[in-house]
Amino acid sequence: MGVKKTVKHPALINDLKALVEPHTSGSPMRPLLWASRSLTHLTEALKQKGYSVSTYVTAEILKASGYSLQANRKTHEGGKHPERNAQFLYIQAQKEQHAAANNPVLSIDGKKKELVGNYKNSGREWHPKNAPEHVNVYDFVDPNVGRATPYGIFDATLNKGFVSIGTSFDTARFAVNALRTWWKKLGKKFYAKAQGILITADGGGSNGSRVRLWKIALQELVNELGIPITVCHYPPGTSKWNPIEHKMFSHISINWRGKPLRTFDDVVQYIRATTTKSGLAIDADIDPNTYEKGIKISKKELRAVNVKRHSFHGEWNYTISPTVAA
Repeated sequence: MGVKKTVKHPALINDLKALVEPHTSGSPMRPLLWASRSLTHLTEALKQKGYSVSTYVTAEILKASGYSLQANRKTHEGGKHPERNAQFLYIQAQKEQHAAANNPVLSIDGKKKELVGNYKNSGREWHPKNAPEHVNVYDFVDPNVGRATPYGIFDATLNKGFVSIGTSFDTARFAVNALRTWWKKLGKKFYAKAQGILITADGGGSNGSRVRLWKIALQELVNELGIPITVCHYPPGTSKWNPIEHKMFSHISINWRGKPLRTFDDVVQYIRATTTKSGLAIDADIDPNTYEKGIKISKKELRAVNVKRHSFHGEWNYTISPTVAA
């Protein structure tokens, strides 16, 4: 047993800890700096130090010392912006202002792309014993099918959402077309008298604060609707605070976990079937349009956008108003 080995070789446990302790990664002389710290590698390293041990003994010592196999945990979001809290307060004030005026307050974002076909989907689902879903061994994308590109709009006031399932690229025009479809299906039904729309969004991606095409496409939509759209971006490193992430996307992921998304219709149906005890309802549709990547927008074209930057961080907060009658 591992305990007996440590009694015979008191330094063994310390030498093993030296191989796995996080602080050892800073030394280029450590034998396992660039290698997987598997039981086999750790055991071999101990043997090179003169110990007669097996992988079983190594595992026992690690367990007795309080070690276990653990995956990386996503907790670091990057540097904290000095105006982070102030921007959160500003967004909240904008939400309250628009809600009081009975204007829609929307949280938007793109969800990760999903393989469409007979592929494994992460998670586990109840099945009869020894009767799992059988899927492809390899996750090679079928060029004739492609991937599903979901883009979501969430209305916390109504607890309703909409997801546009793209078959092309996630571009600014695709994102704005999702908003256009949301308005046709839900927006004009519940907010026929709205005098504006508030959008809260991440600072990057297809709806990024620096994406010129995003503002061009929004201007086109604003002209169609005849009402201004205000956009407030979350500060850098705070994408997980976007309400759509934990109030809508997370429930979609739970609903289709362990279920292969074999067709685009399957993707739509799983999203539409997503509900919560609080009454969340989500509609979804396929966007069959092809969106071109890499469209260049000149400064002259950008100047034509009727945008008013707010006095507080105008790069994050701005309102685009109509340039022509709806």
